[in-house]
Amino acid sequence: MSTLPRFRATAGRVHLFNLSPAFGSQKNQQRLGRGDGSGKGGTSGRGNKGQKARSGNGKPKAGFEGGQTSILKRFPKKGFVNQNEKTWAPVNLDRIQHWIDEGRIASSPEKPITARELLLSGCVHNVHDGIKLLGDGAEHLKTPIYITPSRASQSAIKAVEKLGGSVFCTYYNALALRDCVKGRTDRLSAAPTRRDDIVWYTNWRNRGYLARPAVDKNPLATERTKMLSAELLKFKQQVFKQIQ
Repeated sequence: MSTLPRFRATAGRVHLFNLSPAFGSQKNQQRLGRGDGSGKGGTSGRGNKGQKARSGNGKPKAGFEGGQTSILKRFPKKGFVNQNEKTWAPVNLDRIQHWIDEGRIASSPEKPITARELLLSGCVHNVHDGIKLLGDGAEHLKTPIYITPSRASQSAIKAVEKLGGSVFCTYYNALALRDCVKGRTDRLSAAPTRRDDIVWYTNWRNRGYLARPAVDKNPLATERTKMLSAELLKFKQQVFKQIQ
């Protein structure tokens, strides 16, 4: 392909009037179907008749093998994909203590450690579907910490509360977790809707943020949190008549 005719800058002082693209950096556009003299005329580079020469939506989808059973169907399948499965980002207590000693992270009852602080400080590299606090290295924890993960193990809860800290497990859906990481506070966080999540986050043993003791002890509990706690805990008082 020949280059477009351009004014070439000459050696000497650079001015606005003698600036030009580098030699060979620009080429003429290929004009398909403009006659045999263009080199791409007639069939426009698509060859002679056939399925691939047609325009429109008549082309087969990826993996189609002309009617033969595709390789995707010939391979045996095993197992299934759980649509409700969660991938947690694990954080151990000894790692948090090391980050505190390095001065890379801090917490208080009014400003607890969230997924945002853990991600920005480099304590985790990906929050996935939420943070899960684990109790490994509990013997190295010397500082009271205040943290709001998505999940927490029983050993981690005992170790944190033994030093006077607090753990309040908070529910995050994908949008709420993204807002937490980006520091957005102009939108309301979603409430749990699945029964498993409701039962888990209203249980004080798990230190769920919607449990009655959590609402009373958490200094960050809002009126909306108290309202959600009261509404979602009603199922424990519901009595259903048995049909005989």
